[in-house]
Amino acid sequence: MAGVLDTVDQRTKLVGQNRLELLLFRLDGDQIYGINVFKVREVLQCPKLTEIPQRNPIVRGIAHIRGGTISVMDMNLAMGNAPLENINNCFVIISEYNMAVQGFLVKAVEKIVNLNWENIHPPPKGTGRGSYLTAVTEVDNKIVEIIDVEKILSEVSPMQEEIPEAVIHKETVQSASARELAVLIADDSSVARKQIKRCVEKLGVKTHLVADGRQALDHLRELVDKGESVSDHYVLLISDIEMPEMDGYTLTASIKEDPRMKDLHVLLHTSLSGIFNEAMVKRVGADNFLAKFKPDRLAELVQEQIARALSKD
Repeated sequence: MAGVLDTVDQRTKLVGQNRLELLLFRLDGDQIYGINVFKVREVLQCPKLTEIPQRNPIVRGIAHIRGGTISVMDMNLAMGNAPLENINNCFVIISEYNMAVQGFLVKAVEKIVNLNWENIHPPPKGTGRGSYLTAVTEVDNKIVEIIDVEKILSEVSPMQEEIPEAVIHKETVQSASARELAVLIADDSSVARKQIKRCVEKLGVKTHLVADGRQALDHLRELVDKGESVSDHYVLLISDIEMPEMDGYTLTASIKEDPRMKDLHVLLHTSLSGIFNEAMVKRVGADNFLAKFKPDRLAELVQEQIARALSKD
């Protein structure tokens, strides 16, 4: 696998084309799993791990890599299975989520595949609330499961989700509640949806939740087809970037290209903190960008849009 990710920086051409590349890997069995290449820094043979006291059970230890120290999590353990054995023969996927770097211990790393988000689908019904799947797809006639890494990370190291009271403008919240203002939230991670929902609703705003960009766009088109103004209906759209069926880039571009919807404020809210840049926000026409998960900053941005909506009266 040495050098398999050397050309990651050249793959930004996929952005805005509803495409992605998955790094495929295996745990303890034949099932194939995938992780977005844009979240991967490198893949290496499992280094020497140092155990630390009072660590989370799924953290196998810490490793010293490139002058830094990172936690290495056993992905098999994280999903409720037995720990991986013979870890010296395993691999570590060094990844960046939500502005933090961590390692994922896996049994084997296979290859990178180029796919269309339209071929990435939500998990089958019946997988249950406890499922760690966020999406599924098919590669070479085999099912590939895409893990909800945000759910795993939230269990290993819960993030601060409360909004500091000093950030909340009580008069704005009261006015938003009285006006019954609403925010549209699009995110395929159930954990992320709940985090955003709790944050936004504390600001006196109602929420409408969808699980991917396609659902969001269909919902907005239904509104405009009825003659409604989406920018009057919603204070803003808070959208993830990585989503099945349609990603946040394509969703944003579709909204901004439609004269009936282009005034809707779009905030791209994503864990792609290490790769994303301001140029891509402008390229697809998004109004703003925020790396997950900063409840205080999210609250500030939502309140700014509430104030704009109230000023129209």
